[in-house]
Amino acid sequence: MLFRKQWKLDNDSNVGFSRLWRRYISMPGRAVVDMAAKDGELRVFIVAGEVSGDSIGSRLMASLKKHCSVPTHFSGVGGSMMSRQGLNSLFPMEHISVMGIWELLPHLNNFRLKLKETVEAAFLFQPHVVVTVDSKGFSFRLLKQLRANYSQRGLVSPVHFHYVAPSFWAWRGGEARLKGLAEFVDQVFCILPNEEEVCKSNGLDATFVGHPILEDIVYPNSGKDVSPCEWKVDGDCEDFRSKNAIPAVISLLPGSRLQEVTRMLPIFANTMELLKESFPELMSVIHVAPNQHVEKYITEVVHKWPVPVLLLPGGSPKLKYDAFSASRVALCASGTVALELQLARLPCIVAYRAHFLTEWFIRYKAKISYISLPNILLDSAVIPEALFEECTPTKLAPLLMKLIHDRGPREEQIIAAEKIIRLLYPSEMTNLLQQDSRLRFPDCTPSMIAASTILHYVKSR
Repeated sequence: MLFRKQWKLDNDSNVGFSRLWRRYISMPGRAVVDMAAKDGELRVFIVAGEVSGDSIGSRLMASLKKHCSVPTHFSGVGGSMMSRQGLNSLFPMEHISVMGIWELLPHLNNFRLKLKETVEAAFLFQPHVVVTVDSKGFSFRLLKQLRANYSQRGLVSPVHFHYVAPSFWAWRGGEARLKGLAEFVDQVFCILPNEEEVCKSNGLDATFVGHPILEDIVYPNSGKDVSPCEWKVDGDCEDFRSKNAIPAVISLLPGSRLQEVTRMLPIFANTMELLKESFPELMSVIHVAPNQHVEKYITEVVHKWPVPVLLLPGGSPKLKYDAFSASRVALCASGTVALELQLARLPCIVAYRAHFLTEWFIRYKAKISYISLPNILLDSAVIPEALFEECTPTKLAPLLMKLIHDRGPREEQIIAAEKIIRLLYPSEMTNLLQQDSRLRFPDCTPSMIAASTILHYVKSR
């Protein structure tokens, strides 16, 4: 187990990560940090294709810089958050941000070109480590081609990490596909409980680092000393309302990809139209993902919005959680945001629509009953879901009305959130945080655990 042994504190009072390397002590070779020390720098090629991946990547980059004993240099693909950590992206991240089957077809040629460009750039960079974050369609093709290129040239390949395990538990035959990944992925960072065990049983090395949304507990400028064992973020409700001169609101989160926002936002608009008859003072806050195409689209369409609306730019966790605290309920597209709402204890409705071929594929291949992670983790429909043909304004409006007026379902979601959030962090680390008063969550975050694993990883082949 990764956390079986007690961690020590370094002289600077941060958690010492040196203990983690013992996990690989039986393996021949040198650790990544030793190879970097010999070269006088650590070179990391890192790729993210989604807004959520950009956030994960930026935090991992910050953790690597903090704990690596030599200068760390990055190359790859990412968004605005990764650029703030020093990445000069090869091209805009949005070029590879496509989800779905039918939705991908018009972009196939561009996808291939960007993949070729990325493979060439990675090879020229000569990295010690390659890290791909989620976006498995692009990520796995990249890692596979890189491993093949190094092998064909008789060169030693860099160590390959993939952050966010593929959702093998969601699809029929998903576990069987894990077996082939070990050929080009050296280690997977799992963000959900039980994934590590299943990956290892299928020959794929893995580490459960915890879910990245837990890092929102230490979001900047919060001014709050939030205990990690409470697993909760309280935004500043009164400050948000007074600054924006607004009453209680509904938070709307239509997604981070342009294709899903253009599909979901009109549905959300018509839902607000139906609700305003019962709530004349209704106001909505639209959380805008840090994606230039999404920002442009939303800005153009909101002038026709049926109720007063406030656009909240993405990228600021403090602003996001302040808005959550000022909201009565939330309506969101399926995705990581459902867990963020759990962290804020904001009751929500999850909605999802896609191209009909993509919806057909999901129905045919999925082996789970729900689409949102909170429901999947509890195997219960705690959060109402309106999916596919059920995702209509006439279905969503009554669901929101019930959540606003009925205290029972609201409290049920809040109680469930306590259970869900605690599942998202390694239990061994939770115990250490509770037992040792010197330990602080900012030193034991998922990104810190992942960074330590990278630095002390010893390749076995």
